[in-house]
Amino acid sequence: MADLRIQVCYARPEWQFLRVLSVVPGTTIRDAIQASGLLEEAPEIDLSTARVGVYGKLKELDALLREHDRVEVYRPLIADPKDARRRRVAKKERQK
Repeated sequence: MADLRIQVCYARPEWQFLRVLSVVPGTTIRDAIQASGLLEEAPEIDLSTARVGVYGKLKELDALLREHDRVEVYRPLIADPKDARRRRVAKKERQK
């Protein structure tokens, strides 16, 4: 069986990581992240707590990859999106 071509990506505000890999069928998300070198370049990532996905859909680390999948490692949210929206709405109200 032919190797799969996949991508592993991660981004901080000041830096982006994108690596294209060729992996064997049966490779998991965890395997791909480890093979990409991301954990060495971004030591703040803890795979035991990090959220990961493929094309914006959350997945488990043991999910198998398919041809052209883009593995994404997500940073933790620094603000609750609902609270952030409430603050923006309140600010607009005060500006009226």
